[in-house]
Amino acid sequence: MSDQIAARLKEMGISLPEAAAPAANYVPYVISGNLLYISGQLPLEDGKVAVSGHLGKNVDVAAGQRAAELCAINILSQARAALGGDLGRIKRVIKLNGFVASTPEFVEQHLVINGASNLIAAVLGEPGKHARAAVGMAALPFNAAVEIDAIVEIAQ
Repeated sequence: MSDQIAARLKEMGISLPEAAAPAANYVPYVISGNLLYISGQLPLEDGKVAVSGHLGKNVDVAAGQRAAELCAINILSQARAALGGDLGRIKRVIKLNGFVASTPEFVEQHLVINGASNLIAAVLGEPGKHARAAVGMAALPFNAAVEIDAIVEIAQ
């Protein structure tokens, strides 16, 4: 992992957990050429879903943003596993797709997913600035409030 990224993580008080194992019949990431595709990550903390429920019902925007931050931390953990521990190989986060469990009336999915976007940009700097989607969903696995996947350009 690049020294700069490690320093930023330390400054932010973030210790990347071990990458979570898949919960079903899929792999946590795929590398194809110079692209790293990271499967959807949930807001896991200490192996458990830390933020569950629906935005607009029983989860507020601040808790949703925290869920998105946890998803981003888990995306970085999967990237670290995929890249042999070297996050410095990340050339650019191309896109994050954010899914927010929310009521039909809730329309602030973009603010929720900012939790992940802000964290990724703060940790990775310019290469962390990305395109993204933020969409509402009726439900997510394990009643998680947020799920986020990623597409990342990597150095070979």
